[in-house]
Amino acid sequence: MRLRTARLADAAAGARVHHTTWVTAYGDLLPAEFWRTHTLADRTKGWQRSLLGGFAPMLAEVDGEVVGLAHASRAREQHGVRPVRDTQLWMLYVLDDHHGTGVGQALLDAVVPPDMPCQLWVAEDNPRARRFYERNGFSVEGARITDENFADITELRMVR
Repeated sequence: MRLRTARLADAAAGARVHHTTWVTAYGDLLPAEFWRTHTLADRTKGWQRSLLGGFAPMLAEVDGEVVGLAHASRAREQHGVRPVRDTQLWMLYVLDDHHGTGVGQALLDAVVPPDMPCQLWVAEDNPRARRFYERNGFSVEGARITDENFADITELRMVR
């Protein structure tokens, strides 16, 4: 496994991991209409715009294939809820075939070192992710948000 910072040429690969992991994690939680308007092609265009704008997530490669990604940066208010840590983990996605291989752990440690205070939002109905974050010292803090634009999925804030 190799970790590296994404560059513009990685837009399609990053979008593929991002889209595939969302389908896996949220496929049953989101209505079919969501997937008609959030396609891989749209996600790729979004990644291209973001990378051109300075977005620089960490990528994990195995045998030359991007299999995971992570990004952390300054925390900010979301849906009227103020941050309680300076740093926020915004994304950590690993393809299913690479769960349990250390890819997720390596990505997390690369963008948020184990001793760094941090916050993140995780879907309440994503027990696998919640267990992973708990193993890494995060705990549910109490704040929760429900995004009506995101099929009313409730997210819990976890902190360490």
